[in-house]
Amino acid sequence: MTDALGWRRKFGVIAPSTNTIVEPDFHRMSVPGVTSHFSRIHIRDQDMAGDEGMERLLAQIRDEIGAACERVLTCEPDYMVMGMSAETFWGGIEGNRQFVEQINAITGLRVATGAEACERALKLYGARRIGVVTPYQPVGDVNVRRFFTELGFEVDRIIGLKCPTAVSIAHVTDAELRAALRELAAGEVDALVQCGTNLSMVRTADEAERWLDLPVIAINAATWWMALRDNGIDDRVYGAGTLLREH
Repeated sequence: MTDALGWRRKFGVIAPSTNTIVEPDFHRMSVPGVTSHFSRIHIRDQDMAGDEGMERLLAQIRDEIGAACERVLTCEPDYMVMGMSAETFWGGIEGNRQFVEQINAITGLRVATGAEACERALKLYGARRIGVVTPYQPVGDVNVRRFFTELGFEVDRIIGLKCPTAVSIAHVTDAELRAALRELAAGEVDALVQCGTNLSMVRTADEAERWLDLPVIAINAATWWMALRDNGIDDRVYGAGTLLREH
């Protein structure tokens, strides 16, 4: 039988329990016949201050992600989407590959990760030198730089906002993000990338592409784009950047 609302595809989505941005972002970018179904990773300690705090947060994600995947499988999704990004960058190219293999082994399904989505988008745009904004602590930015550098991109600069808690990522203002984008664009870059699925960036990135005249890749938009295109869904989405509107 075909699902009444998800008659084209049902996506199982994994996100931290502290994340208040990625779910409404995905719903806002929805297309007819595609539904997203969230399973939450229980974050018991959301303190993210310093490298140690961020490492503790990721340890909780690693402990809980298997159970979150098993829960969402009960709705019989067709495809998995990672509504979190830090873990997908951790350990560079090999770390992302192992992460995808882990999710595939648990679910038996293909999976979209933020890291791979950004890679695909940057290659599509022909970018070589990039600027990046994240909500992470320095250890997170080191792993982001490693991932992109191993792929052959030159990272001109990373602005890490060092958000103190997992929930506070969603409190970053549009003005702060605009300032970070302008600062990154002052370098000789071909594209800008935003990491962190709890950082509200989709609309800002869409606007920034117009006044910076650069591709601005918001990770939630890129991940959703990868999930749609992997499933042969070519619908254009407006208000979420050129990636979903034109590619």
